[in-house]
Amino acid sequence: MATTEESSSPEGKEHRGSADPDGKYPMKVLYCGVCTLPTEYCEYMPEPAKCRQWLEKNFPNEFARMTLGKDNVPRQEPKAGDAPFVGEEEEKKKQKRGGRGQIKQKKKTVPQKVTIAKIPRAKKKYVTRVCGLATFDIELKEAQRFFAQKFSCGASVTAEDEIIIQGDFTDDIIDVIQEKWPEVDDDSIDDLGEVKK
Repeated sequence: MATTEESSSPEGKEHRGSADPDGKYPMKVLYCGVCTLPTEYCEYMPEPAKCRQWLEKNFPNEFARMTLGKDNVPRQEPKAGDAPFVGEEEEKKKQKRGGRGQIKQKKKTVPQKVTIAKIPRAKKKYVTRVCGLATFDIELKEAQRFFAQKFSCGASVTAEDEIIIQGDFTDDIIDVIQEKWPEVDDDSIDDLGEVKK
């Protein structure tokens, strides 16, 4: 059988741990209608502005009490001779919540040129290198598959803007590129001839 003990606290109940001794129990907690958390945690949600609008619309007294509690706390400025508090110095060094985000890199303005070169491999074997298709916004994987199918050989994307085709196709490839991608005109294709790797 369970027994109950009476405590010596004025309310007749003893609260242990981090309970508020001045609070009235059972406590009434106001939950946000947007994020469904207690209203004091709304500021940590992804969209605290929506929570504030909801609270201001439905519970203006609670909203006023919460906003006044933050703004009415006077902050003591250090005097000319005083050293700053240890916490303040660290607070200034730390990055604020949200951070800088991701920095977008500017696109490099590369001239729109397609270069074709024949590179010797072993004895009388060659590979054809095509560079610059990405400057015309051509998908390199798609171009690699097209070249491999068209010339019945192996082709691979090796660098950021480079396709290697197994075999010597420098004569045919200019016509094939213009036929498949009409935005690449004859003036923007350079044949470098035979170059060493």
